[in-house]
Amino acid sequence: MSTDTAPAATTAVRDEAAQRLAEQPKLQPSPPESVPAQPLVAWRIPLAVLIGGMFMSVLDVSIVNVAIATIQSDFGGSTADVAWITTAYSLVLGVVVPASAWLGDRFGLDRVYMIALAGFALGSALCGLAWSLNSLIAFRVIQAIPGGLLPAVTLTMVYRIVPRHKIGTAMGMYGLGIVFAPAIGPTLGGYLVEYMSWRLVFYINVPVGILGLIAALVALPKFARAPNRPFDVWGFVTVASGLVALLLAFSEGQSWGWTSYRVLILIVGGLLLLALFVTIQLEVDHPLLNLRVFHSVAYSTSLIVMSVVMTGMFATLFYIPLFLQAGQGYPALNTGLLILPQALVMAFLMPISGRLYDRIGPRWLVVSGLLVAAFGSYLLAGINPDMTREEVVLWTCIRAAGVGMAMMSIMTGGLASLSPDLTNSGSAINTVVQRVSAALGLAALTAMATAQQAQLAQGRAELLEGTNSQAAHLHILQLFGLYRRTQVSVLANSYANLFLLTAAVTAIAAVGALFLRSGPAQHTGSEPASMAVE
Repeated sequence: MSTDTAPAATTAVRDEAAQRLAEQPKLQPSPPESVPAQPLVAWRIPLAVLIGGMFMSVLDVSIVNVAIATIQSDFGGSTADVAWITTAYSLVLGVVVPASAWLGDRFGLDRVYMIALAGFALGSALCGLAWSLNSLIAFRVIQAIPGGLLPAVTLTMVYRIVPRHKIGTAMGMYGLGIVFAPAIGPTLGGYLVEYMSWRLVFYINVPVGILGLIAALVALPKFARAPNRPFDVWGFVTVASGLVALLLAFSEGQSWGWTSYRVLILIVGGLLLLALFVTIQLEVDHPLLNLRVFHSVAYSTSLIVMSVVMTGMFATLFYIPLFLQAGQGYPALNTGLLILPQALVMAFLMPISGRLYDRIGPRWLVVSGLLVAAFGSYLLAGINPDMTREEVVLWTCIRAAGVGMAMMSIMTGGLASLSPDLTNSGSAINTVVQRVSAALGLAALTAMATAQQAQLAQGRAELLEGTNSQAAHLHILQLFGLYRRTQVSVLANSYANLFLLTAAVTAIAAVGALFLRSGPAQHTGSEPASMAVE
């Protein structure tokens, strides 16, 4: 080849390669779910708006429980019937949360958030207007649809508007809605029920929702929609049916019997449906939830640790107030006031732990927090009929301090390990795990407590058989006092065993938290954000 023809040949080859590259548009990667041009600079005001909506939706879960007894006295019905006020709400959450990722992509996160906020306020107003138990349960179903969307959508929006190097600080503030709301719910609900009306438990959401909607219209940025993708109908049907089956089984297992055919069929059917859901997600082109999130070890670890923390937190918020009322005779409001200090401890520590997260990463915050929470659970195992109010406040505050240190670092460390295009799916799965683990864990602990109470009561009865001759000379009031004392002692012993188990599992989870990242996150100059004006 001559020197004259070589440059021409080289030019021809280069032109041909450029032409081939231009003819391959299908090989370009698909755009991410909702990627904006740049991070939001003034992110604190939009974050405050999101915290308000999140706080309202989570508060409703715990505040309603205080009003159940009063609602039953007004509307009548058995305990099992009234329990459907909370059971129906939980079941619907399991249905709508998996669809939140698709809805956010299809219609825009800001639109879905505002519609859900308005819908939640409307559903709350309908619950307050209920004229019978059946109407209240039906309105709770309506309320749960937007109530299930709000936590998942808001969590995704936080990761879209906040720069990655500030995400710990932001999540420390955001965590107030997740942790502080359930803790303050019994206090606020107890006051409204005792001094006003149980209907205000629902009506209180209406003005808050209206103000939140106005603030969202003014302060929230517009989020870009993702390219249209078809709705994964079969994926939605299988995951929704599977979650509903499991939630129903664990909610009604106590009354139906854990070995009854109904409960066993629901558990087996739910697990099979979830397995089918995983298979569908791995085969379809446009899955409902992108299971690639589980390729991240940090994210998968965070879900496991989160399940332990949520179970322990809700166990404390459930069993301690229950014992204070059933075992020591405290009214609802006083019980709520004794639980309030732990909420204040978490509210104080959350922002601090968020700032520390940005500097040192999640690992040692989570490990140390879980160890403190495990120690607090161990102290709670000292529950007894003669415990003082000071002991209750001290024990719960120590455990709350551990949760305040660890909670948001767990969630933030997991979601921060995902790429922006997986945040929607990661947020939805995170919300599902929080709700399901709290419901299933609490149901499993309650089943254990009930079995232990029966066993312990039998043992106490056998001990009393040898004292029948002495008991015959006791006055009827003395006999009642002896029976009451024995009953409370059995209740305390069963709860003490549950807190010991919670302490052990929490300590084990602290070991698993060693797999989380240590040190601040590495940031690049091209850090993606996820907010854009349409």
